Amino acid sequence: MIAQLIVIAVGGVTLLVTEVIVAPPLFTEHLMRSGVTDPGTIEHAEQAFNSAYLISLSVASAAAIIAASIISWLLVTRIVPPLQRLSEATRQVAAGNYDIPIPEQGFGAELDSLTTSFRQLAWQLKEVDESRSQMLNDLAHEIGTPLATLEAFIDGLEDGVVEADAETYQVLRNQISRLHRLTKDIRQAASRHEEDLDLTLDLAPLDIRRQVQLAADLARPQFQAKGVSVESSVDSLTRNVLGDEERLQQVLTNVLSNALQHTPAGGSVHLKAHNHGPTVEIVITDTGEGIEAGQLEAIFDRFHRADPARTIADSPTGSGLGLTIARRIVIEHHGSITATSPGPGQGSSFTIQLPAHE
Repeated sequence: MIAQLIVIAVGGVTLLVTEVIVAPPLFTEHLMRSGVTDPGTIEHAEQAFNSAYLISLSVASAAAIIAASIISWLLVTRIVPPLQRLSEATRQVAAGNYDIPIPEQGFGAELDSLTTSFRQLAWQLKEVDESRSQMLNDLAHEIGTPLATLEAFIDGLEDGVVEADAETYQVLRNQISRLHRLTKDIRQAASRHEEDLDLTLDLAPLDIRRQVQLAADLARPQFQAKGVSVESSVDSLTRNVLGDEERLQQVLTNVLSNALQHTPAGGSVHLKAHNHGPTVEIVITDTGEGIEAGQLEAIFDRFHRADPARTIADSPTGSGLGLTIARRIVIEHHGSITATSPGPGQGSSFTIQLPAHE
């Protein structure tokens, strides 16, 4: 409105200056050329010309101001509401509400393009925020596992259940080393601005028989506390694998933790390793609550939760991340992990296949 009034004012001033400086001399000159030389007649004609000019200028200016006001009002009533909606959406996004609906404005391609860009920005911010939250949850879950093992062994040492021998101290050192590895993961993720942990692998030939036995020994204190037995058996001819020992222990620990979570007191979990064609196969079988056929793949999804109605009483729900992380690590080792179950209440089995290493 102000911009249009300025244009009208500049035009009016220009016309007024023209009427005062340019128009009278030209009008007088044309009168004299037409043969009018009487001073009285010329003066009267100039007064009539000036009056008509001022009246025309006033009417035209008033009409222009009225037209500008109407057009400005129409523009404001159409532009301001969508801009207010965008402004409110901006405040909501700044507050962390990324799902606020932003309808098409329907006022020109430019404003529609702005709305589309803002909607994409909100969606991308939501994705980044969710990814960072998931990464932090992953880290919290992974840090909690070695801490639980350290706590169990320290309690065992205090109660005299666990002997303070070289093997026990090695287990404690392994868990501390795992915490150091997680600290490195956090530092790498923060420095690279990545949304997922950088699963760098320190590959070396691994004796799979020792890895399976170690995983069972590490998990045994927690299983005993719940009244669930855990045993392992390994074919003496089982070949080695090329892998990262700490990451592989993460896989076995996470799968065992899942089995413990869904196995009631008095149940059992069994680890078995054997050769399977060109791969080494590790099978972890439990006598727990089992898995429905439609959930055998979904359990590897982030934040997947079992049906609360089927969850064992007094059993921790977990974060829904352990199996997700386990699959990621196995895939990085060029292997696979799958789940099978006869059905609810009939236990389940997790099969890990890793390329054999000669």
